[in-house]
Amino acid sequence: MTTPVCTYASDPLLYPSFSAYVRTRGTVLMRTARSLTANPCDAEDLLQTALAKTYVAWDRIQDQRALDGYVRRCLVNTRTSQWRKRKVDEFVCGELPEPEGLPDTDPADDQALRDAMWRAVTRLPERQRAMVVLRYYEDMSEAQTAELLGVSVGTVKSAVSRALGKLREDPELSLAC
Repeated sequence: MTTPVCTYASDPLLYPSFSAYVRTRGTVLMRTARSLTANPCDAEDLLQTALAKTYVAWDRIQDQRALDGYVRRCLVNTRTSQWRKRKVDEFVCGELPEPEGLPDTDPADDQALRDAMWRAVTRLPERQRAMVVLRYYEDMSEAQTAELLGVSVGTVKSAVSRALGKLREDPELSLAC
């Protein structure tokens, strides 16, 4: 035998007017609950929770003509509380979703690549070299680079594009990778 959770719920004759209200207005209330949720199952749960709260407060509701408004407000407040309490479910799985870390590289190889890159940059024409250094080594925007060098943004874009093309074709960098 199960024990009722709510002591009022064990006596359905305590509020017969509540039962009559739910029978007559249940469909309208369900439509309201459905408009507040993403699926019908959640709407049923929401309505049931709101009706349980209304049942507990039934004897305190003075104006019986305002019942629909009371239940609608209860529906909205309950749904808002659910949004605020939204929890993230965690599921146990056999393997970690994170990918394996990248293999550790040799610091000497990293330094050799940086040195090769710098040598390739120094072989660029002076203007392109200045723009590449400002854009990528000094992390300046195209507009900042253009302003500093006294050229247009379009000039910076095209010169940097040509410089990157030369760096991609540099034989020393292709050997270092």
